[in-house]
Amino acid sequence: MDPRKTDILICGSGSAGLCAATWLARHGIRSTILERRAGPMTMGQADGVQCRTVEIFESFGLAEEVLREAYHVTEVVFWADGGVGSSGCGDSGTGGGVGAGGAVADGNSARGGRIQRTGRTADVQPGLSHQPHVILNQARINMLLIEAMGRFGGQGIEYGVTVTDMRVDVEGGGEHPVKVVAERNGREETFEAKYLLACDGAHSTVRKALGYTMIGDSSDAVWGVMDMVPRTDFPDIRKKTTIRSQAGNMLIIPREGDNYTLTRFYIELPAGTRAKDVRLEDLQDAARRILSQYKVEFVETVWWSAYAIGQRHADFFHKDYRVFLAGDACHTHSPKAGQGMNVSLQDGYNIGWKLAAVLRGLAHPSLLETYVLERQKVAIDLINFDRYFAKLFSSKGDASAREFQEGFIKAGKYTAGLTAKYDESLITSETGASRELSTNTVVGMRLPSAQVVRFCDSKPVQLSTALKSDGRWRIMAFVGDIGVSENWTRMAALGDYLGSNDSPLQTFRLKDGDADSLVEPILVGYGRRHDVEFERIPKVFYPITGKNQIRDLHKIFFDDESYNKGHGHVYDHLGISPDKGAIIIVRPDQYVSAVFSLDDYRRIGEFFEGFMIPQEKTGSLPEDKL
Repeated sequence: MDPRKTDILICGSGSAGLCAATWLARHGIRSTILERRAGPMTMGQADGVQCRTVEIFESFGLAEEVLREAYHVTEVVFWADGGVGSSGCGDSGTGGGVGAGGAVADGNSARGGRIQRTGRTADVQPGLSHQPHVILNQARINMLLIEAMGRFGGQGIEYGVTVTDMRVDVEGGGEHPVKVVAERNGREETFEAKYLLACDGAHSTVRKALGYTMIGDSSDAVWGVMDMVPRTDFPDIRKKTTIRSQAGNMLIIPREGDNYTLTRFYIELPAGTRAKDVRLEDLQDAARRILSQYKVEFVETVWWSAYAIGQRHADFFHKDYRVFLAGDACHTHSPKAGQGMNVSLQDGYNIGWKLAAVLRGLAHPSLLETYVLERQKVAIDLINFDRYFAKLFSSKGDASAREFQEGFIKAGKYTAGLTAKYDESLITSETGASRELSTNTVVGMRLPSAQVVRFCDSKPVQLSTALKSDGRWRIMAFVGDIGVSENWTRMAALGDYLGSNDSPLQTFRLKDGDADSLVEPILVGYGRRHDVEFERIPKVFYPITGKNQIRDLHKIFFDDESYNKGHGHVYDHLGISPDKGAIIIVRPDQYVSAVFSLDDYRRIGEFFEGFMIPQEKTGSLPEDKL
């Protein structure tokens, strides 16, 4: 049979592959997804959904289902006994006190061999994200993506197909230089692709075919994990709980479900244990020893496993920028920090829109190089963090209860998924004035959100609602109080530029597309919005768009001091002066590309010219369409 040709071949239907495929389907691009399993995942091992991942689902319009079905982690409780160091978590008086990072410490300090509660803290510290940390089975997370990519572009998955070999021939391979051999129902099939995304797990066939290896090590620490229904009088069974004791260490994660009875235990097993020799009874016995002063019965166990902790990453993340590794194919680590599914999904989220932009002829292929630059750094940071976090949990560690609690809280921003910072590149441009113009906005990191008031209907919304995952770039104009003449003059000049034929909105808009089809302008004002009429705002911020060709009034927001209901103070949140304002360029994945002053608006065009391809069009948009 002749080889099947495809633009993009995705090996594996895990979180990374599905998220990339969802992006591609959102752009109308069909990919070929090969999965060796006979059908969709039914019981996932990953369950923690960090704040950043919920933000991503929100951008795809999927957060409502996640938040409705998931268990919401709001508080972390710390338990310890006297054998793992003094508790020292704040005021030791009977009334309790406040420990480091705002954690509440109980007065009943741990003594002897009995475990006692040593402190509490919010799971996500205030101000990190408008979305919570939740628990939802990976199988359900994957299904939400499968359903979305089906709605977006009719994208499906070919199950029961095992990739057996692949090679890349950039010199003589023509337009489809990636050659893949697979087996389906005992028959061999071949595929040829422009690009391949390897999401085929820790034992990746693609990675092995490339001759790439995993760098890192494994420790002799063995942990067990089980999802079960416990019958117990332990008081914090429905809270995220850490227990450090002479009998062993354990992490309790409540699970989602109609009856709220399913719970996950991560249990440290004794030194010298071999993962392959562990039985379910061993995990149950270890849990009973740690919770010895409480009654605990295991009514039903739905899944369990044992693993040795290891941290590894691939020595290379691509081949000729035609084959890209993602997810477990390029990084593996322990599961206790809840990063595996999340970082993998965000690998796919990073490369999906970039592949779509290149295949649609909107951006130069050099854009794909930024995937390796950005996600390889994230993977290495993940491995280093996991070593720290695993050691923090280990019984061999010498951290006191206070030190453990402080370390856990300090890691909160990382475990929420909000520390990834992408280095300088053609789509990440740090300028000397960036930190002065927006002191809480970091170029190369995702744009924080805060509540604003939508101008057209006075609805309070999160600013992130304007940053949907639809492939568009955003020019966010924080114009300050336009009641001040200097600010109004700056806004008018910016509006004239964005509405001109020299504007990137015109240069790069899609063929026969609306003015905002690829680069969307968004205005965020400050002050009393009731003193402002639409006619004072440049029309480029509410252009004529869509099927019915009417003005889109939903691109204008205000940080309105006269509106007190849950006001978000977005200017203060981002560190922008209402007197100076700022222009923030935001990527399709909500990461900040650049920050310019309102007077330096021509740098916007120079930025986009560095990687985008001007589009051929039938002519300029008439003024009444801008």
